[in-house]
Amino acid sequence: MGGQPLYLEPRLESRLRSLVHSPELLHTLTDALGSPLNVLVPDQLADNLARFRSVYGTHHLSGQVFLAHKANRSSALLRRLAAMDAGVDVASLGELQHALGAGLTPDRITATGPKNPEFLWLAARTSVTVSLDTRDELEQLAMLVRRHALPRTRVLLRLSGFEASGVRVLTRRSRFGTAVRETAPLLEAVEGHADVLDLVGVAYHLDTTSLSEKALALEGCLRVLEECRSRGLRPRAVDIGGGFGVNYLADGGQWERYTTALTEAVMGIRPPLTYGGHGYGLRNEAGTLRGALGLYPAHRPVAAAGYLDELLSQPAASLGGRPLAALLLEHLYDLHIEPGRALLDQCGLTLTKVLEVRDDEAGGPLHVRLAAKADDVALEDHGVLMDPVVVPRRPMNADGTGTGPDTGPGTDIGPGATTGSGTGTEPVAAYLFGNLCLEADLITRRTVFLPHRPAPGDLLAFANTAGYCMDFHTTRAQRQPAARKVAAWQEGDRWRWCLDDQYWPTTPVGGAQ
Repeated sequence: MGGQPLYLEPRLESRLRSLVHSPELLHTLTDALGSPLNVLVPDQLADNLARFRSVYGTHHLSGQVFLAHKANRSSALLRRLAAMDAGVDVASLGELQHALGAGLTPDRITATGPKNPEFLWLAARTSVTVSLDTRDELEQLAMLVRRHALPRTRVLLRLSGFEASGVRVLTRRSRFGTAVRETAPLLEAVEGHADVLDLVGVAYHLDTTSLSEKALALEGCLRVLEECRSRGLRPRAVDIGGGFGVNYLADGGQWERYTTALTEAVMGIRPPLTYGGHGYGLRNEAGTLRGALGLYPAHRPVAAAGYLDELLSQPAASLGGRPLAALLLEHLYDLHIEPGRALLDQCGLTLTKVLEVRDDEAGGPLHVRLAAKADDVALEDHGVLMDPVVVPRRPMNADGTGTGPDTGPGTDIGPGATTGSGTGTEPVAAYLFGNLCLEADLITRRTVFLPHRPAPGDLLAFANTAGYCMDFHTTRAQRQPAARKVAAWQEGDRWRWCLDDQYWPTTPVGGAQ
């Protein structure tokens, strides 16, 4: 490939680092439960929640942190959440049933997303707060509440299409929510159904991590809340959704070097860095770089709780230039948020077994086939580029030869590692392929750099996949199994585990495997 390996080393906090340094456990799990395998760390949720709560404390705000359920289907994570001061945002009938069954009370659940009558009925029947996207949805809910004599239902009005005064600035378009310029007829409908609907506030959810767009939307919501109060309504909350970002990589310099090298590869200045010359949205048109890089900014110095803190510190230009947090506090509004990816940061990893390692006939990167489909490790579906961690089956001697089968596994992390079960200790470039009979089944289109040549039986651990990258896209194509899930926790210096469905907050006390 020429030059130094372009590593993209994953950021590992203490729990995940300890887990990937437990190779005997990881190999035991995959030997017993198969590859791929998702390992979840429910206790990490508590740490992540505490960081968000710290931001609330800094700004003296009240409100709820709702986990976006769609980010992961895990029962263990949801049950751990039920034992904490947090809630869940559900976007389907099945997710609502799952949340109720996991022990979350209705006052800690919000219902969002596309809704059918059954979803609306159960939400109203159990007194869950419903976030409404349109006037038609509002009318449908009001009709159901009246027809079935359901309790008066708490509702949020989800808004979109925010505009700034002065210089024309828009938030990006969304198919969810009612355009803020159409608020008046929506509020008239709320007033007409005041006997069955209780307006608790307004909401937005933007598919962006742009601070300026989110600040503009929150400012717009504050103005709408003032209009509600002028009508005699008594809103008391604003829900700003999620999209706070995650920092996936340990080294920002690696990210800058890789994206620069990728641009050079697309322009033909250096050899390709991807399978088939894929440009991740960039292309070379007669010597001119075109397109836009379609990748998640995997190194983010400000993300998750830090991002929320910056957002709340933004000035509201149309409301006297005061910080958004100060305006929320002044009116005693609750602030609700719905992080998915950010609340699940560092909450799990995906294990895949190496099935085959082939040399390329043309001397290019190794071809490494894994016991997993691309859908099982959906990092690229979300534009996330990150190295896997090599978990060797066997340790290596200094000369790069294996010591024998299953004689005390070791773990290689990052560019400094020099031990493993391959036939050499030098860094290697590799393409990672899935196990489907399909040319397009690539775990990653990027050429991955590994600290040494892997061998069949080794594991590649993809870190930090709990947020959207475990099962949001997974399929059972060609009757290949979907990844099973286990929950793991620490007891002293030992890791314990159980199947995901068998985990409850009482499980670590009673013990499991």
